Amino acid sequence: MKLVGITQRVVIDPRHGERRDALDQRWWSLLRESGICAVPIPNQPQFATEFAAAVSLSGIIFSGGNDLAYYGGDAPERDATEASLLRWARDGRVPVLGVCRGMQMILHSFGVPLHRATGHVTSAHPVTVDNKERSVNSYHGFVARESSPDLEACGWASDGTVEAVRHQGERIGGIMWHPERNAPFDSLDVRFICDFFGEK
Repeated sequence: MKLVGITQRVVIDPRHGERRDALDQRWWSLLRESGICAVPIPNQPQFATEFAAAVSLSGIIFSGGNDLAYYGGDAPERDATEASLLRWARDGRVPVLGVCRGMQMILHSFGVPLHRATGHVTSAHPVTVDNKERSVNSYHGFVARESSPDLEACGWASDGTVEAVRHQGERIGGIMWHPERNAPFDSLDVRFICDFFGEK
């Protein structure tokens, strides 16, 4: 199985104020079904890239959760960790997939502005990805209305906001829905993850 690192949300314990890294348990099952052994990455910017190199990761997933600090979020250490990992991955040509907040992080890194969303925290809505319509879940409070010269928008919601992107020359991509939250997992998402982290 491929070793793919996955970033974690920051959760603050209300009783003790502890800042904890956390990950939805469903990620392990989804990635195992996709032929991947998930390796959680701590939110420590300087250590994260050393860790990624030490275990020879075949890819990285930026998971969901936490708004970006630039837009009022409360986990700047996570932003710094993912920014550092993105630089490391690009230098080493390591694939990076962003999911929901993870895609927002990628967009932000490429200079794409985000906007407060309405109607995107719902159970499901239609999107068009590569000219094919499908239904996906939706839990995000920010959207992008454009992409960048390097990032091609390849998925759209009916309101014209961007739901999926891919880099024009590097294996960097993003989706705004949460494949780990489907029960059972959608075969389209499993195939997408397999192909994204497959040999090229």
